[in-house]
Amino acid sequence: MHLQTKLNQENTYDAIVIGSGISGGIAAKELCEKGLKTLVLERGRDVKHVQDYPTAFSNPWDFDHRGRMPRADESQNPIVNKCYAYEEATEHFFVKDQEHPYIQERPFDWIRGYQVGGKSLIWARQTQRWSDFEFEGPARDGFAVDWPIRYKDLAPWYSHVERFAGISGNKDGIDSLPDGEFLKPWELNCLEKHIQQRVKENYADRRVIIGRCAHLTDPQEHHLAAGRSACQARHLCYRGCPYGAYFSSNSASLPAAMATGNLTIRPDSVVTEILFDEQKNKATGVRVIDRISKEEFVYKARIIFVNAACLNTNLLLMNSKSSRFPEGLGNENGLLGKFIAFHQYRGQGSASFEGFEDQYYFGRRPTSAFMPSFRNLRKQEMDFQRGYMVAFSASRARGVQSPESFGAPLKESLSEIGPWQIYIQMQGETIPKESNHVRLSETETDDWGMPQLITSISYDDNDHKMMKDFQEQASEMLEKAGCQKISMFDSQQNPGLDIHEMGGVRMGKDPKASLLNEWNQMHACQNVFVTDGACMTSVGNQNPSLTFMALTARAVDYAYKSLNRLDL
Repeated sequence: MHLQTKLNQENTYDAIVIGSGISGGIAAKELCEKGLKTLVLERGRDVKHVQDYPTAFSNPWDFDHRGRMPRADESQNPIVNKCYAYEEATEHFFVKDQEHPYIQERPFDWIRGYQVGGKSLIWARQTQRWSDFEFEGPARDGFAVDWPIRYKDLAPWYSHVERFAGISGNKDGIDSLPDGEFLKPWELNCLEKHIQQRVKENYADRRVIIGRCAHLTDPQEHHLAAGRSACQARHLCYRGCPYGAYFSSNSASLPAAMATGNLTIRPDSVVTEILFDEQKNKATGVRVIDRISKEEFVYKARIIFVNAACLNTNLLLMNSKSSRFPEGLGNENGLLGKFIAFHQYRGQGSASFEGFEDQYYFGRRPTSAFMPSFRNLRKQEMDFQRGYMVAFSASRARGVQSPESFGAPLKESLSEIGPWQIYIQMQGETIPKESNHVRLSETETDDWGMPQLITSISYDDNDHKMMKDFQEQASEMLEKAGCQKISMFDSQQNPGLDIHEMGGVRMGKDPKASLLNEWNQMHACQNVFVTDGACMTSVGNQNPSLTFMALTARAVDYAYKSLNRLDL
């Protein structure tokens, strides 16, 4: 790898990738392995695999506040403190609230990770393929626009990235959640298996499976050759995995790109605009401001992949203005920044279970039980559109404290294992709407002179109805499984805290109704490709990162062949 901190202003590459996270890392790997000299621009600091995971082996007592963030930080950074993975051991991988401000027209919690590797260092690593139920959903149900691709178009690319990343899972034979290239699955524990059996007995349309996740349970030769090893079930993943057991850009994609000798990566590089040449009718490069020195540079390339993460990709394209595109690059139809969607997690619940007191489980498994969506699959049957996945886990807490105990009895109680508890939640599909959008502020800028982003995104009645159905169904399923103290609640969390925002630069068949074609190529600027969450036409109910990766590998293959044909 060529780690560049100051490059010649006119430096030219075959390809530029903006962003080094989940999709940007795959773009870099695929481009470099095809022999293209590739520049990766990352706005955050450099993070080296293993070397820059300072808390990976720290004990709870090694932290000043035993892992909790102090009240001063909670007060200064109220948004990022809401994130489940933000704590004393991981805070260095997150953007603090004041480091890159934005304007919330409606409440939206924007969680970001600016560093080499991006949010691939702190993602939840759950990976499910889409099916045609998702790709055909908008056309069938009459929302958004029709996807320009179907499952068969992406299936070989799912396999391609799954083999590289290493995905743990079962061959479950579920048509709405296609099987993939799986390593050895994790196992459900005894109570989860009990609930699985009760669901099977009571519901013909529902299946409980072990979650599919990007963890090496049985590393293959190519994983070992890359320096990766088996998951240790520590569940300290958000600190950075020194074993390379979970998939990240740092442990897998970027090292693969480095190995080719074709990668140059420049951290601390804030891309402010993509440069468009009206004579050539294509993008020629990018303008960059050094995050620290504020120096300005220009880098040129034949093709550009935009993988800055959904909202930053929208921001960059909207800020890339020219006389041809006064409202942002490729924005001939005025749709850039619109039809933002996300996953809703507001429906949550808990329960207890009496039984299996003589059983426990091993390690800290990095996934949970899942139930693929069972609503509105083959026809519209509910009073809301689309559906939701269900995730749940059963566990036993250690250290049962009695309020009356002290001294020796207290010490003894702290070593006891408590009763079984179940936590359950939904992951619901929201419907893309034009009113859910982002746009540029006309008055406020950030430290690098770029307009601040205005987020105007909210829930709607469809989301409330879906959440209510989840709460009713989850409560009923737990009751049929023999659980007690069942409690359902609305987390009331803002959009954005799911960290699955998608859209704004959607794919589609018609240039009048979309920004990208079936190859993730801008209709109006064909040497620019967008393959992160911004490209999504709709959001499905599955975790999205695997689909971003597959779309990216597919788009790189198309771009490379187009370059060889001199089409770009």
